[in-house]
Amino acid sequence: MAQLLGPAEIRGLASELDVRPTKKLGQNFVHDPNTVRRIVELSGVTAQDSVLEVGPGLGSLTLGLLASGAHVTAVEIDPTLAGRLPVTVAERAPEAASRLTVLTRDALKIRADELPAPPSTLVANLPYNVAVPVVLHLLAELPSLARALVMVQTEVADRMAAGPGSRTYGVPSVKLAWYGRTRKVAPVPRAVFWPVPNVDSALVSFERAGQPPATVDRDSVFRVVDAAFAQRRKTLRAALAGWAGSAERAGEILRAAGVEPTTRGEQLTVDEFARVAEREYLPPSV
Repeated sequence: MAQLLGPAEIRGLASELDVRPTKKLGQNFVHDPNTVRRIVELSGVTAQDSVLEVGPGLGSLTLGLLASGAHVTAVEIDPTLAGRLPVTVAERAPEAASRLTVLTRDALKIRADELPAPPSTLVANLPYNVAVPVVLHLLAELPSLARALVMVQTEVADRMAAGPGSRTYGVPSVKLAWYGRTRKVAPVPRAVFWPVPNVDSALVSFERAGQPPATVDRDSVFRVVDAAFAQRRKTLRAALAGWAGSAERAGEILRAAGVEPTTRGEQLTVDEFARVAEREYLPPSV
């Protein structure tokens, strides 16, 4: 059984490595074993899973994931932390060392062919400043990812899981909905981190859907989404004018898609955005 890291062990490792957590890399290390156990339990990871962990840091969550019997590929951008992680696992969970692969890489640039096996699950404590871009990149790059459980800033969690009509509904909400279902699962207290962050955190779960909700490609739909929310106070007729070529043309496309041109972007589902994108190439009315 893996020996999980507590506050003393986290500080000891940081001191040994002369690691000073930086805001730039979003380094807030989880030091509470009960929180780690809860994350692993909520993730549903088993020995049959191949898990992708982004930003393992000093290894708190890595040890918990390995304790489930899963194979873990940990992607760590900090070479000092990446170099120490296999040693920590060998010391505290030697029976699991063969099930760990560590890649010193930027998760925003990782490619499927760099991984030892197609991962089924993403479980991570994500840096707040890149959480959404990382998740969207991995979902696009790794179709094998069927589910995820990520810890992010509470405000980011709200945006990720928001539904149409919510004040927090926007680009992250729609783009994640393209891939599947996202929901906010549980809050995470600040006290379980070192150093203690000045923001609240939450766990967000994701389950991939079978098929994207459109006959057009993802990039076409995402261009509509980006344009719709670039000036979210505007009506879609106005917001999509640049994308469509003119406000008049945007109105034609919207009406053809069954969307009232005076609607605003935060009112549309991902399916409705997809319908708008599908009608981009309709011939203009005379």
